[in-house]
Amino acid sequence: MSAGLAMLKILDNRELYNDIEKKNRYLCDGLQQAAKTAGVPVELNRIGSLGCGFFTDGKVTDLESAARSDTDAYAVYFQEMLKRGIYLAPSQFEAFFVCTAHEREDLDRTIEAALDSLRVVRQNCALRK
Repeated sequence: MSAGLAMLKILDNRELYNDIEKKNRYLCDGLQQAAKTAGVPVELNRIGSLGCGFFTDGKVTDLESAARSDTDAYAVYFQEMLKRGIYLAPSQFEAFFVCTAHEREDLDRTIEAALDSLRVVRQNCALRK
């Protein structure tokens, strides 16, 4: 019981959530810039600690718009990120999360790996629109 109460006390700290939001914004902004630099159309949706990227050049707001994304390009991206030590969800339709344990160095390493991976995607995928 006391461990649960202690955890609830930690989770009641508003600054904790602000920090996670800042980290996720930093990560998503970096991933979006990496995609732009690599010349790969990616739509990133995020809120709070949650993020999700789609290989498409349009907004993703529902199942229909998500289904237009390029899952073949995501498969290449997933494998390339894995080679670089970044473990993503195996489906483009799943989300990633940022947490308090992630440091700026972790986020920077992820963004750098994404840029390299996105360059491979650009070279090897037709990238349907």
